[in-house]
Amino acid sequence: MDVRAPTDNDLVIIGRTAGAFGTQGWLKIISYTRPRDNICGYRPWFLLVGDVWRKFPVIACKPRGAGLIAQLQGIKDRDSALDQKNSQIAIEKTVLPPCDVDEYYWSELIGLEVATVRGKTLGRVSEIIQTGANDVMVVQGEVEHLIPYVSGHFILNVDIAAGQMLVDWHEDE
Repeated sequence: MDVRAPTDNDLVIIGRTAGAFGTQGWLKIISYTRPRDNICGYRPWFLLVGDVWRKFPVIACKPRGAGLIAQLQGIKDRDSALDQKNSQIAIEKTVLPPCDVDEYYWSELIGLEVATVRGKTLGRVSEIIQTGANDVMVVQGEVEHLIPYVSGHFILNVDIAAGQMLVDWHEDE
């Protein structure tokens, strides 16, 4: 049993539950990892139940059709699985392998202040959208900016420790 419950700062969200599968407590899973079945390798999972993160050991996780399903300890029937519908799935950050130089987890980029090479602050990264070609950062400020995450072209520097990102972007784009 955990001595200290994890906080939002200790966790990174890697997916969410989408509903029940069958009658034995299996959950349909939407993965935010790439490839999608990487989520199955991370353990244990924490589900946001109400306002509290609850730890669930993963018994099994596997592809099913176009999606994934998982069985978690303590969720034994369809009703229990339905109680977890649309819960965020997180893991402790310490479980993640370190990134290579100049690579970042999306969760590290969320919240960074974005400024242009011309000295204009655009706002903060609020989310990252996965597209077919390039991931796109949503930067919320006075106006919303959608900036393709293309390192060396639009993204010039990322400083996680300082909480800042430098971009080559025109404010009117």
